[in-house]
Amino acid sequence: MHIHGTCHCKAISFTATVDPTKVLACHCDDCQKMTGAPYRTVVPAMAQNVQMTGSPKHYIKTAQSGNRRDQVFCGTCGTHLYATDPDNPEIFGLRVGAIDERASLPPQLHIWCSSAMTWITDLKNAPWFSQGPASALFTPK
Repeated sequence: MHIHGTCHCKAISFTATVDPTKVLACHCDDCQKMTGAPYRTVVPAMAQNVQMTGSPKHYIKTAQSGNRRDQVFCGTCGTHLYATDPDNPEIFGLRVGAIDERASLPPQLHIWCSSAMTWITDLKNAPWFSQGPASALFTPK
């Protein structure tokens, strides 16, 4: 699948070829902290299949797994773009939230579920609104 993406401020854009059957949701503590969300959704792409414009920033961290990861993001708006092995950057874990076609990339598996928020599976039980709280009620699919 050919995808397109940008950071929030559009200073960085990218295209890539990905396999939509490889999308995963990571519930580890690191992904929760770095995204400010209950999990991070990622799709791998071979580095040679990613074309990026702009100049992202890099932050090397040691993941909860013990692996060193190069976290790549926009230095202006902070959008996370991908992570890779800093010593062997052959595969980019593209952040699905930055991909325009993200609605077509649902997670196919969940990892680090021992850190998952217990309420994740109950989200359809809370009221949904089409936009803000004053907008019309929305029925999730």
